[in-house]
Amino acid sequence: MAAVSAARRRQVIDSLRRGTVPEAGLDLFAVGLDRFTASLDEELASVARGAASFHAIRGEYGSGKTFFARWLAERAKKAGLATAEIQISETETPLHRLETVYRRLTEHLSTATHQPSALRAVIDAWFYTLEEDAAEDLAVSGDQGRLTSAVDALLEQRLADVSLSAPAFAAALRGYRAARLAGDAATAEALIAWVGGQPSVAAAAKRAAGLRGEIDHTAAFGFLRGLLTVLRECGHPGLLVVLDEIETLQRVRTDVREKGLNALRQLLDEIDAGRFPGLFLLITGTPAFYDGQQGVQRLPPLAQRLTTDFTTDPRFDSPRAVQLRLAGFDLERLGELGRRVRDLYADGARNPDRIAAHADDAYLDALARAVTGGLGGHVGIAPRLFLRKLVGDVLDRIDEFDDFDPRKHYRLTIGAAELTEVERNAASPASSADEVALDLP
Repeated sequence: MAAVSAARRRQVIDSLRRGTVPEAGLDLFAVGLDRFTASLDEELASVARGAASFHAIRGEYGSGKTFFARWLAERAKKAGLATAEIQISETETPLHRLETVYRRLTEHLSTATHQPSALRAVIDAWFYTLEEDAAEDLAVSGDQGRLTSAVDALLEQRLADVSLSAPAFAAALRGYRAARLAGDAATAEALIAWVGGQPSVAAAAKRAAGLRGEIDHTAAFGFLRGLLTVLRECGHPGLLVVLDEIETLQRVRTDVREKGLNALRQLLDEIDAGRFPGLFLLITGTPAFYDGQQGVQRLPPLAQRLTTDFTTDPRFDSPRAVQLRLAGFDLERLGELGRRVRDLYADGARNPDRIAAHADDAYLDALARAVTGGLGGHVGIAPRLFLRKLVGDVLDRIDEFDDFDPRKHYRLTIGAAELTEVERNAASPASSADEVALDLP
């Protein structure tokens, strides 16, 4: 394993100990994703050159869809792109309200150097670039008045196309810059919030920039194009947007579901029409969402766009297809995952030799079988719990206690409180309809 910094290792190990997907460092223990790497890297490079791309990730619960999305986001950041991961939900982020989706996008916007929300940092970097370009082109760096006018002209020039569909985006940025130059921090903050789609921005701030109302469903498209322009101009040639858990659409009212599906179709049409240069859109969902009548199949035009042949052996799946199928884990992959995490842990351990001796390959395979057995044999949903047990219950104790031997002193226990709903259902399957708990009023 290549050298890993102590901070990066600690971040990964701490997340696995808590049973969560790390925010970074996923390449250190990504298993089974090699077949996607070359194709996706080509697409990221194409997006960075001004193209647009879309993929739908398909997998059952626990198959690693969120892991895949964050792994791809790491690769996107290494290529210079910005990223945003958005959890679709009926109440917090309904898909049919694109203005809300846009707001969540700006709240979760991040780059390789800035954590969410990176919106203000990106816009400030863009204005700095404009000032540098204006000063260099017009040789006005010593004249603040002429420099301000030159930057205003450059702003209008570079947002000309966006202003045709979203003139308020350029107006808000112009107002933000004016407030910042005037030392009016409150107005500047309010206008940044408005650019980010936040509701209830002070009316006085909007009046100062000549703005009225809020960003609606239609304006969200224009603001997204504006954001892509700003990102490109300040050194981020593209944006990866992840819409995670999109299968929640199946559980909403019929009218809301149809609006959400239609909003997704609109997004895909806009991407196909070339209106979002530099956008890479990724959605994740279950097979039931893509194939069932309560999901994509309910809107035939959308189903046609997402149709992918999965009748062949999964090993022949094309990584260039619209839908990418995640096959999930088998015991062999689960063991490989355990070995990668063990080796990563050992590199920073107090007793690396004890780690290697007491958590050898045979023990990891045995632990993988035991955890999988405790989840009803469902290997696909075992990785999260397996890694949590491995790090928190086994590796930590081997490293901390010189006389701890997991084969003698550790017995796997799985409590209901530490399981997700999907894991809990797998661990205790109902043997009859009478055993199914119903949440009734």
